[in-house]
Amino acid sequence: MSFANRIAARVEKLLTVCFIATTATAAAHAAPHLSSPMVSESVAPNQAHATTAVVPKPLPAVITSAAGSKVLTRTMHSEALDRDWPYVLYLPPGYAPREDRYPVLYLLHGSGGDASDWITQGHLQRIVDGLIARHEIAPLLIVMPQGGTDWYVDRKEPIETAFFEELLPEIETHYAVQTGRDGRAIGGVSMGGFGALRYAMTRPQRFCGAMLLGPAIYSGDPPIGSAARYVRVFGERQFDPRVWRSLNYPAQWQAYLSRGYRVPMFIAAGDDDLRIQAEASQLYTHLREANQPAELRIIDGGHTWSVWSALLAEGLKYSLACMH
Repeated sequence: MSFANRIAARVEKLLTVCFIATTATAAAHAAPHLSSPMVSESVAPNQAHATTAVVPKPLPAVITSAAGSKVLTRTMHSEALDRDWPYVLYLPPGYAPREDRYPVLYLLHGSGGDASDWITQGHLQRIVDGLIARHEIAPLLIVMPQGGTDWYVDRKEPIETAFFEELLPEIETHYAVQTGRDGRAIGGVSMGGFGALRYAMTRPQRFCGAMLLGPAIYSGDPPIGSAARYVRVFGERQFDPRVWRSLNYPAQWQAYLSRGYRVPMFIAAGDDDLRIQAEASQLYTHLREANQPAELRIIDGGHTWSVWSALLAEGLKYSLACMH
């Protein structure tokens, strides 16, 4: 039996109750207004036509913290996407071009959210300022691109191509960041956790660490309430399980293990986020069984920014420990 089928069978057996609960409450977990602290991975079917080029919620042009860090809103033109592409950028206190370049972390937001969520709901600037001040992580740049509802794959539009062929060179050309594997990490929440895991597994030579918070990863097909079924990414007119399976992490497993790189992964979720916390535990178990470094945290709460923000400090310390 293949890896994907074996794991899917185990999940189906172990998570029947979770799946029923997820299905029964799909309407209650429909994607909320962007200002809400709750970000559900579920979405109502009538939101299937959500636009790709979501514009981030307005932030001041520059947010300067008491510690001296800056959060900037930037836009680059993407040839692959054939449009301007916004991203949010964190610069550490005292940032200045220097020969000893800074490490860089790329963070991917969730479905129905936007790049500014990391700042407005995740409180990332304050958390990172504190970690740097306490010398728990090194000063670094953090790049938060706008992902719309693309799931960070080349389907609705070529966002995966744009990420690697345009965004990374844009950052490495215009900012004093390291360009090697030991100076680059990836992370994400919900849909962004799916993207971060995919990027780490398909291009482990690019990233030395990964952070997956409430990752919308399913070793089998996504549940009925999942946004993956309704945003016209995994299928042309309707959800196609074959497309999902070809892009999902079990399909990348053997190739990832054969490449010789190991990306330490911090995997975490809320205990009320039933299906996702169970899937996170499954991923963690199989990574550890394959001698892949990983950490798992399950804390009180659901699929919300309050949970992810509470996990950020520990997740950053683990996923950035590889940087030099």
